[in-house]
Amino acid sequence: MIHTTIKEIQKNILPVDEKSMQAAREHWMAIAKPLFSLGKLEETVIRIAGMKRSPEYELGKKGLVIMCADNGVVAEGVTQTGQEVTAVVADNFTKGKASTCLMAEVAGVDLFPVDIGMAVDVPSVTVPEYKIAYGAGNIAKEPAMTREEAWRAIEVGISIARELKRKGYGILLTGEMSIGNTTTSSALASVFLGEPVEMMTGRGAGLSSEGLERKTGVIRRAISLHQPNPSDPLDVLAKVGGLDIAGLCGVFLGGALEGIPVVVDGFISAVAALTAVRMVPTVSEYLLSSHISKEPAGQMLLEELGLSAMIDAQMSLGEGSGAVAMIPLLEMGLQVYRRMPTFEQAEIEQYEVLK
Repeated sequence: MIHTTIKEIQKNILPVDEKSMQAAREHWMAIAKPLFSLGKLEETVIRIAGMKRSPEYELGKKGLVIMCADNGVVAEGVTQTGQEVTAVVADNFTKGKASTCLMAEVAGVDLFPVDIGMAVDVPSVTVPEYKIAYGAGNIAKEPAMTREEAWRAIEVGISIARELKRKGYGILLTGEMSIGNTTTSSALASVFLGEPVEMMTGRGAGLSSEGLERKTGVIRRAISLHQPNPSDPLDVLAKVGGLDIAGLCGVFLGGALEGIPVVVDGFISAVAALTAVRMVPTVSEYLLSSHISKEPAGQMLLEELGLSAMIDAQMSLGEGSGAVAMIPLLEMGLQVYRRMPTFEQAEIEQYEVLK
């Protein structure tokens, strides 16, 4: 496990390389096809060139980090299922039985489920050095975790990102399995964006109207009780967040430290990304957005992060499924970028940008 501070992280995250991005732009302009015709695929290839500090690159191995944790707030009736589901699905990740596993097979993505805070140990997943606690506290009555626990969870995420980079992973994807985490994510989003809880809170995995009303009430009470400080991201995370979100925050920080892109999945992942950006603004330069979450705050979070999603497929599964779905599209764009002949090579008159 690494031990570091925010100041050390800030010092070691470099801005992306503008020269590499400009070279990538110029190459796209020279490729024998209508200019800008691959839209966000072109933009994403250019941005990754800046992250990797080279206009000539491959994505490398692709790894999906799925942070698994439980939330005490489930006791308040804010979910349709009990927290025992977290452990079941986490175990299924290791057996290829979860939806995301099947999608990842197609996309060529390796899964890395992490027990950072499940209420029970799962032998196929649990690694003691990564486990911070047996579930987060019930934010309606107590802080989700201590400040120290929140930071330790962030350090786990950083460590995993760095370890995967050493193993040859050139792009990381983020996912989570944590019953009750749309409640904690909505609380974080409300505090960070300064918006009413009602605007930030959705039905999660299928709540009724009555359940949604109960959920928003719980979040309002939690924020009122703990008074999280929006200018102190770690305070907000510790008081009304979750261990899964803290771990993902660390993955975003770790990816930026290693100079590799990290793909934001949906609502929960975007909240974790915003937490990381509030800690170290330069992290935003290493983020890619996969899809638009169906949760009410999904688009607002992307706008706050300065991101534009590649996919709008009305997905709300979580588990990193949206991030996985983006990879084949990105690989297609990269293949055109790397292999398509230029106008000169194809002996075609070069297109011009017309006004």
